[in-house]
Amino acid sequence: MVTGQKITQTKISLNTNSIKALSIQINLSGLSFCVLNRTTNTIEHLKTENFDKKLTPFEILERLKTVLDTNSIFSESFETVLIIYKNELSSLVPKALFSENNLADYLKFNTKILKTDYITYDELPINKSVNVYVPLVNINNYIFESYGAFDYKHASTLFIDTLLQKKTYLKKDAIYINADAYSIEIVVLKNSKIQLYNTFEYGTKEDFIYYILFVIEQLKLNPEEINAVLSGQIAKDDELYNIVYKYIRHVAFVNPEYTYNYNESMQPDFTHNYFILLNSFN
Repeated sequence: MVTGQKITQTKISLNTNSIKALSIQINLSGLSFCVLNRTTNTIEHLKTENFDKKLTPFEILERLKTVLDTNSIFSESFETVLIIYKNELSSLVPKALFSENNLADYLKFNTKILKTDYITYDELPINKSVNVYVPLVNINNYIFESYGAFDYKHASTLFIDTLLQKKTYLKKDAIYINADAYSIEIVVLKNSKIQLYNTFEYGTKEDFIYYILFVIEQLKLNPEEINAVLSGQIAKDDELYNIVYKYIRHVAFVNPEYTYNYNESMQPDFTHNYFILLNSFN
């Protein structure tokens, strides 16, 4: 179970025939949207909009407004709305060492933050840790104005919690790699516990594999033996996949444990692309 942040406002749902949930992943390099009809357990909308470059928070808000205002599915009534922030402005802290008075200190050593940044955190009871991060206040304000009550979490909170909650992912030691166009999140599981979590920004495929091999070297893992499990914006035989396969012997895509139905037009070609988003409804 994950505890994130919640912004509340009284809101009356007019749609009592089907219960729907909306998850939106916010990334400086793209937006992803998913609508789940909980009544029928059907994914009714699943889409990603990638940007040609990293945008500013203001530009992201304008893109988000355009998508939500021009697609009728987002004007429906939702029982729950979740905003997922995927950025490098996060740090995992052991619960025993955590203090709300030191939020900025947890981030300033490995990320660039501003005095005006709003810092918050998610709790991860499953491994007694706290994920400290920076959400986008302008996005939160807009979602609150549009939908009323909503929750928000960091993408890495969902990534870590999903891996630790599902017994399938704990059966063997592995390095889990979740990628998008400009960053990667890495979780190393050994003996059913997290050995490492970190996120890195990359510009080339050489940067991409450098950070993966750096983690393997630091933890004294054997690239001939460790399982590399991929998710996110990566496909078989693309340049990222090929360079991982070049240096690591055992490479596979994550095997999602989804039980959703899909509208015919919404069936994704590769469900590992939406690993975090589709696990946000659990």
